Amino acid sequence: MEHLEKRDLPPPASPEISHSKQPNSSFTMLISILVCAAAFGAISYGKNSVGTRSEAVTLPAQAVMVPPASFAVIGANGTFRTEAFDTGFNPTNTTPPFFQVFDEAFLKVLGNGATITSVASNATFAFAHEAPIYDPKLDILTFASNDGGALGMSDINHNSKVGQINLKDIPAHLDGTPIEIPVTELNLPDTVQMTNGGTGPFLGNLLLITSGRGELPPSIVTVNPSPPHNTTVLLDNYFGRQFNSLNDIKIHPSGKIFFTDTVYGFLNHFRPLPLLPSQVYRFDPDTGAVRIAATDFDKSNGIAFNGDGSIAYIADTGANSGFLGINQTEPATIYAFDVDPKTQAFTNRRAFAFADSGVPDGVQVDTDGNVYAGCGDGVHVWSSDGTLIGKFFLGTVSATMTFAGPGRLIILAETNIYVANIAAKSSLFTS
Repeated sequence: MEHLEKRDLPPPASPEISHSKQPNSSFTMLISILVCAAAFGAISYGKNSVGTRSEAVTLPAQAVMVPPASFAVIGANGTFRTEAFDTGFNPTNTTPPFFQVFDEAFLKVLGNGATITSVASNATFAFAHEAPIYDPKLDILTFASNDGGALGMSDINHNSKVGQINLKDIPAHLDGTPIEIPVTELNLPDTVQMTNGGTGPFLGNLLLITSGRGELPPSIVTVNPSPPHNTTVLLDNYFGRQFNSLNDIKIHPSGKIFFTDTVYGFLNHFRPLPLLPSQVYRFDPDTGAVRIAATDFDKSNGIAFNGDGSIAYIADTGANSGFLGINQTEPATIYAFDVDPKTQAFTNRRAFAFADSGVPDGVQVDTDGNVYAGCGDGVHVWSSDGTLIGKFFLGTVSATMTFAGPGRLIILAETNIYVANIAAKSSLFTS
């Protein structure tokens, strides 16, 4: 989706759970430590390790444990949040970036020695917004700038930019200290307008989805990752009608392509009034046929599948309405669906997760079925049963992320790109 504005979240002056009015802050801190130990199992202070059910995992230096029992009751004199789009939930007042651990299961995601590091930045340009695509053969990440949003430098008269970084430029050992690697801009033809989503490789190519601009139609295109970046349009209409502004795209294990269409092009002033519902579609690249897979969304956005393609996850970002403003009573929700093995229609819709900060945008799934989404304060991670187990807490918006091979998560955060070296693997990378 297109965030109306970049929302920097400076560390609050005091922790959101205020103990200033409590009678004994030292006693309160002791209770918090004891609660933490109870929630996560035995803590070996000498080895800085956590774990009782399996082999102990070393708590990474950039990780902070925040057990839910420690903030389940804030109290009448506590400080409650009133705005999910202004402040991230950071009760320990830790300086980002860091790993926020709500459940012991997140330690398995992180593994021993996990780090999170900024590797590219530009404070004046939201160059790293959406469409992250990792090419394992070239070890290159492709991505797109913010189309229509703050610091995106794009509008009805200006297209967004598609860039690349070479991951070979990243040192083998990162420790959280920011570095700067080169960012290369791709020169793509005018058929590629306002890129907002991407996946692949697809038959050796990048698979981009665009929101369109003005009367130029939204489309699905393939792009050669290497110069001269030959481009082919695969789809640009639904039985003669333009889509509203295509948003995100994934390839199902069957080879069929699924994508979302929503209204952010209109809400960010670079597309006409919407003429179709916000829906999810299925495209058969072999026949060119397109049909609906799911409907009844406020603003359908990110899409992902579990490893075998039997479950689909769709983010609904209805709470963010562009120039119409923020409405926190609208969806900031990920829905789960069963994928019919014969028709591939999405069935058995149920609420999977509700973001506590901003809205859930781009979605990924790892080999253990954990679901990752870019949200208002970084990347949130839920277990397969919908429990929030942890965050890659950045203190600012992340629209999306992608795995770049096993154990490497690349996070796009508008004006920054972060690399998280962790233990988890994408469901697309099993070796």
